[in-house]
Amino acid sequence: MKLKILVVDDSDLVRHFHSNILKASGFDTDTAVDGMDALEKALANNYSLILSDLNMPKMDGLTFIKELRKAGNETPVVIITTQEENENRIAGLKAGANLYIVKPVKPQDLITNVKMLLGILS
Repeated sequence: MKLKILVVDDSDLVRHFHSNILKASGFDTDTAVDGMDALEKALANNYSLILSDLNMPKMDGLTFIKELRKAGNETPVVIITTQEENENRIAGLKAGANLYIVKPVKPQDLITNVKMLLGILS
């Protein structure tokens, strides 16, 4: 069975870009358009990893991660955002993210980080 990753971003372009990179590397993906959508999907499904933006409507990425952790879900979360300020990085990691990456991310770097968090680097 392929590992399934949830890609969360309010931008269709970014969501599809990250999803296609992951699919090309053999992962299954699901997508969510904001933190609210992501929380519903993450609590109803068993994802191996979640990629999430920070700035989104309805529920931002930090709130999504906090609510996910509050619900007892320990799925690894990678924040992928344009917010490069150190205080945002610290806030993301304190909220429960496992990794913080600033966009744009090179496809191979994304795959390397995903595989590292999933323990499948070869």
